[in-house]
Amino acid sequence: MHDPPSTGRPKIAVTVGDPTGVGPEIVCRAVMRPQVFQHAMPLIVGDAMAMERAWNLLSSNAGRGPRPPWVQASERDPWGVPPGSVPLLSPVPLHLEDIPYGDPSEKAARSVIRNIEAAVSLALQRQVDAVVTGPIHKGRLHRSGFLFPGHTEFLKHLTGARTVVMMLAGPKLRVSLATIHCALRQVPELLTAEGLADTIRITGEALIRDFGLAAPRLAVCGLNPHAGEEGAFGREEIELIRPVVERFEKESFRVSGPHPADTLFWRAFHGEFDAVVALYHDQGLIPVKLVHFDRAVNVSLGLPIIRTSVDHGTAYDIAGTGKADASSLLEAIAVAALMARNRRAAEAG
Repeated sequence: MHDPPSTGRPKIAVTVGDPTGVGPEIVCRAVMRPQVFQHAMPLIVGDAMAMERAWNLLSSNAGRGPRPPWVQASERDPWGVPPGSVPLLSPVPLHLEDIPYGDPSEKAARSVIRNIEAAVSLALQRQVDAVVTGPIHKGRLHRSGFLFPGHTEFLKHLTGARTVVMMLAGPKLRVSLATIHCALRQVPELLTAEGLADTIRITGEALIRDFGLAAPRLAVCGLNPHAGEEGAFGREEIELIRPVVERFEKESFRVSGPHPADTLFWRAFHGEFDAVVALYHDQGLIPVKLVHFDRAVNVSLGLPIIRTSVDHGTAYDIAGTGKADASSLLEAIAVAALMARNRRAAEAG
């Protein structure tokens, strides 16, 4: 029997990500910030050696004391640490020779996978209210036998979710993707009526339950220039997108489209819509990163757990320099805490 989710500040498992990138540094920067503890109780999942190295780097730069705020914890009792301490789980202990900056050993790559598994397990057991994931390098993981395109697909596998939707959320623009990691020429064949309907439905339900919006407004992009111009530039809008949008006329969230993508994001940014459903990766993510580069958060919708992530990579080129920016991680923790509080309220009725 496991304890129910916390009733005070949400408990959030934060994975460090690749221990040879900027992940340990941004996690250290986050737990140095009092604001994090005002709205969340973080639990770090990652290698203790990598965390200590990052802490020493930042402490020497800032003239801080020698002691980090975390205490080693166990997966069996992750919160069994002294009051005021941050639990640190290290499922796969590493040595310094395993984690040279920018070049993870195979053992270090395996530890990244194991850390994600541990964090998800805690969430499924309801020992944490949400999971926030640090940056990983997909190419390095694939060389170590990782079989999934990225975090999102791995989390779908671990949780048994049927459909997962990737959303990038910033302060003024939220965008969900109907297709994710694929070649541009594959988009028309991968874009299906049922897949698009799932993306719209999951996004709308999440805006109500997790983002606390009573009657959210969703807008769907067209695939072709000018949303096809009534069939002049393609018929996907007429034959696929518009019929799917019309299915949602009686839902508790409002859906419109297909809209020309070249003007839709400006309209959403200025408050006309609560979220945009984009049809392929760059159509949706270029606008978000243009206006919210340091504050955008990756949110996985459709999972039985709450998961957010930083919207940047491992940044090997600046790893170990003390120059990493923790803004995206701080935003990811804040969004996860908000979603946890809203979901808790929704479950309470």
